[in-house]
Amino acid sequence: MNTKTKIAIGGVAVGAVLLAINFWIGLLVIVGVPVGAYLLLDPEQRKRLRRVSRKQLGR
Repeated sequence: MNTKTKIAIGGVAVGAVLLAINFWIGLLVIVGVPVGAYLLLDPEQRKRLRRVSRKQLGR
């Protein structure tokens, strides 16, 4: 397994544990971390990320 796969599996495991302990805290972490990371990007990086995402969707 490569490093990205290991990180993804670890994230899913942590999310499952948090959801099992307390649903709202788990949901806050699962949604909050990606949103926080997106908000930390500068406007040019956000624009580039949206452009790449659209290309992957086949638009």
